[in-house]
Amino acid sequence: MRSDAQQPFLWGAATAALQIEGAHNEEGRAPSIWDVFAAIPGKVAGGVPVLRACEHYRMWREDIRLMKEMGLNSYRFSISWPRVLPSGRGTVNAAGIEFYDRLVDELLAHRIQPLITLYHWDLPAALQMELGGWAHPDIAPIFADYAELMFKRLGDRVSMWLTLNEPWCSVDGGYFNGGHAPGAKDRRTGYRAGHNLIRAHAYAVATGRTLLPKSAKLSFALNTAYFWGATNSREDSAAADRALLNMAGWFGDPMWYGDYPAVMRERLGDQLPAFSEEDARLLRKSMDYIAINYYFSERVRHAPGQGFGMDIEPVAQPERKHTAMGWPITPDGFAPLLRWLDQRYGHLPLYVTENGGAFDDEPDANGYVNDQNRIEYYDQHLRAVKSAMDDGVDVRGYFAWTLMDNLEWSLGLSKRFGLIRTDFSTLKRTPKASARWYSQFIREGGLSALPAADEPAVAAARV
Repeated sequence: MRSDAQQPFLWGAATAALQIEGAHNEEGRAPSIWDVFAAIPGKVAGGVPVLRACEHYRMWREDIRLMKEMGLNSYRFSISWPRVLPSGRGTVNAAGIEFYDRLVDELLAHRIQPLITLYHWDLPAALQMELGGWAHPDIAPIFADYAELMFKRLGDRVSMWLTLNEPWCSVDGGYFNGGHAPGAKDRRTGYRAGHNLIRAHAYAVATGRTLLPKSAKLSFALNTAYFWGATNSREDSAAADRALLNMAGWFGDPMWYGDYPAVMRERLGDQLPAFSEEDARLLRKSMDYIAINYYFSERVRHAPGQGFGMDIEPVAQPERKHTAMGWPITPDGFAPLLRWLDQRYGHLPLYVTENGGAFDDEPDANGYVNDQNRIEYYDQHLRAVKSAMDDGVDVRGYFAWTLMDNLEWSLGLSKRFGLIRTDFSTLKRTPKASARWYSQFIREGGLSALPAADEPAVAAARV
């Protein structure tokens, strides 16, 4: 199941700087595109005040203590680019970079391995205003310079890195439908932005492989659904294959093969820019591991003229339970996706870098949440991970999304994914039943202790 028996399985939780840190205009941090976006009425529920988030910038020691009490041995977090480089380049903000120095040192003191994401959607607003952000080709080397700064500062203590979080979402939300910063609605510009995100990854990985110890591992966090055909027809099965290549392959294929999937090239034509020979060279095998963020899978049908050139259309799944985000709960799509990723991308080690569910939590008088629905979600998805591992997929880590309730982007503070409840009025943290369950699950042996898939779920009994 695993080629490196000496490496411990990573049990962690994941967060993003903008969603938890707060202090968005303090100690030298400059605005990100999300600060600008939140200031536009109606774009982010709650507007600018929600950028207070969880005040992790001040409460990080308590948050690490909670991680330790849960038994986590790893923590995935992101660097706020405008906190360390307020203009996106040039002068370094000493207070900002020292914050991450302290955070890493404290994690290591508690034997919690950091996994750092360099870009989790908070582009410095200065780069958006000066260049047009990710749509400009110069953003790729600028990002590599930022990566170099962080590699030199933290690379002696941090061995696992992600360049980008979910570039698909950066493009879909930020450039296709306008629901995320920077709020554009132009598909051609979006494909150009996606192209430069991919190039930025390649440049940053090349920089990291020069500067970091050989033991360091670099990748990016890919988000994708798995796709089933709405029927067993040949047309719907082909539509499902196209959908998977159009989502997972859009960013996964360039990072491994050096170009987009053929079906995207054929159907999107000149909407997809071309990689230079040097770009393609840097891109090939620029993943040291697969990092997958998974939330749900979709059913699609062949639908000529739909899907922006892909001839696909989602089909509702009313028979499923849904999360508070309106997403279907589909653990049965997880293991097939892990197998597909394993086969397509060279049987690389795989880490689940996000997985979790938002639910309408109901706290008691003490702030405690008995979230059995979230426990069931985790239990089912961890069983799927175990199934993929039993089939030979080299899974080496699992990170729950998310450590604590936080700022859910354009939805403000209205959706809760956390293992820990955040009272946004007092900032009090209260571990939920799911946090206790996850802690006990890890202590009792994790995946190796899971009962066979045909045995009844025992989630509630573990609380």
